Amino acid sequence: MIMSEKKIKQPDYIFETAWEVCNKTGGIHTMISSKARILAENLYDQYIVIGPDVWKETHRNPEFVEDQYLFRSWREHAASQGLHFRVGRWQVPGNPVAILVDFTPLFGQKNEIFKDYWDKFELNSLSGQWDYTEPALFGYAAGQVIESFYHYYMTAGDHFIAHFHEWLTGTGILYLKDRVPQASAVFTTHATILGRSIAGSGQDLYSLENEIDPEAKAAKMGVASKFSLEKMAARHADIFTTVSDATAGECKKLLGREPDLITPNGFDKQLLDAGKENAGIRVKSRQRLLSVAKGLLNTDLPEDSFLLLHSGRYEFHNKGTDVLIDALGELNKQPGKKPVVA
Repeated sequence: MIMSEKKIKQPDYIFETAWEVCNKTGGIHTMISSKARILAENLYDQYIVIGPDVWKETHRNPEFVEDQYLFRSWREHAASQGLHFRVGRWQVPGNPVAILVDFTPLFGQKNEIFKDYWDKFELNSLSGQWDYTEPALFGYAAGQVIESFYHYYMTAGDHFIAHFHEWLTGTGILYLKDRVPQASAVFTTHATILGRSIAGSGQDLYSLENEIDPEAKAAKMGVASKFSLEKMAARHADIFTTVSDATAGECKKLLGREPDLITPNGFDKQLLDAGKENAGIRVKSRQRLLSVAKGLLNTDLPEDSFLLLHSGRYEFHNKGTDVLIDALGELNKQPGKKPVVA
């Protein structure tokens, strides 16, 4: 049969799990939120995103609106099983169903969970600190929620995809492989934790790739547990993907599995169209930024000043902050140019 004759079967449900669902901390938030409209329009409430309930002890999550009526009978059943989560809508285009999982009740069970996963998957959690433990328990709790939903709403004839992003959700892959093996489990890494650590330390990752002993290097860089989780998730996923050819080579050499697919990040074209409609907001935002810059610098700035905004996690080399500072330094050597405010 030629490829064009094959029918693509639409799943009954898609669960997409990431630490950045309803939790804006980096680029994965942008990637998922900007494609949610298209998936929600095609799958309606059978497309469900899962994130951590990390706002519950601070103040209201600005991106999440709880809906007490969504999946009400299942929520009550899951609560009787000891699962803790909230169901509502993610306030992004498409307003997909969002489940925010409270993983903190698992803190008291972490040693038993990690021992079990060492026995079953050789997952090395021994050196993991809290920045490993929290996301690892979140991924596990997300797996529990998917398992509960599956047994409540689906049958053996139903097909569903469980998509997990980055090592932070990797225990979700392992949980489903152990407890719900009929799930089609997809794991996507956007940048390997070991590659990110090497590059962030100022070393040339691509010149070192062929010489690295990944386990030894991960231990030296202090990311042994995170690396182990990422490697096990990549190994046990049904489909393993990454976002670029460069990262695919990194995965093959560091994780020992070549990605099945390269899925470059994109975004919803309608977001550009909406930008044209909101030109007035851009003008007002520019005025506010100029006002703040004038106050901070205690100087007047021309209205035609060039404003450059740079944001992201503090990764001095990986995010190009060093290159930006060098470029601004070169601009300072060129007299006669209009002001640039970074």
